[in-house]
Amino acid sequence: MKSKLTTPLAGIGLIFALYSQTASAGLLGTTAETFAILAGAAITSTGATTIIGNVGSAPTNTVTGFPPATISGGILTSLPVTAQAQADALIAYNFLSGQTPTQILTGTNLGGLTLTPGVYQFASSAQLTGTLTLDALNQNNAVFIFQMGSTLTTADYSAVNVINSNSSDGIYWQVGSSATLGNYSVLDGNILANTSITLDSSAQIDCGRALGGVVSTSGAVTMAGTNSVNNTGSGSCAGGYSGGYQAVAGGTFELIGASSPVPEPSSIAMLAVGLLGLGFYRRGWLSRIVG
Repeated sequence: MKSKLTTPLAGIGLIFALYSQTASAGLLGTTAETFAILAGAAITSTGATTIIGNVGSAPTNTVTGFPPATISGGILTSLPVTAQAQADALIAYNFLSGQTPTQILTGTNLGGLTLTPGVYQFASSAQLTGTLTLDALNQNNAVFIFQMGSTLTTADYSAVNVINSNSSDGIYWQVGSSATLGNYSVLDGNILANTSITLDSSAQIDCGRALGGVVSTSGAVTMAGTNSVNNTGSGSCAGGYSGGYQAVAGGTFELIGASSPVPEPSSIAMLAVGLLGLGFYRRGWLSRIVG
């Protein structure tokens, strides 16, 4: 009797193992996602910047301005750890740049727009003046991807406002060259820039990261004034799957959330019961019971 139960029970165990494993790995990888600031050539701060998350630069391990800048919840990491974070960020950058756009916004200022989850492409540069509203439509792990052929520039006092969302960690800015955040501007999401990222006085990144020099090793991250970069967003980044993507076999990723959800535990339990019943039936147990 015991041997006849082995196969269906093993199948149930495998289902739960796969659920737990796929839910643990996100788009930025377990190393890069711990960083708030990452560069290829150097990280420089000239004011009382506040960073929540790790800070590091590779292959040139140059970090200056700490103090007066402070790091809460993170450390100036070693070169090997930072190099691994850069490798993870490059994989994510290439993945983001390869996604098929759902809308072309070339020549359109992001300010004043209200966008829903999707992939938005700019052939060259992207500008934000005023407020961009991102409506997550109450979807778990909603994903917003912005692809820029060259630069991202936010004007002074501009902002990204995320609504109808239980988290805002699924926002990605894939920048073909460099990004500049204007004075007092507030950006949500993860900037992955080919080369440099500059934060002007009091510019902020909430629930995200400034990952520069992802492709070019000469890329630096420069901060001035009272900048803040927070990769936890005071809890608003707790999206469950690191921003709407999960790792799959072969070194790539798949979208999760409303369009292709990871099964909830209750769904898995129902599937497991079905498989168990199938196993019983194939062994003739249910066939004898019902007839």
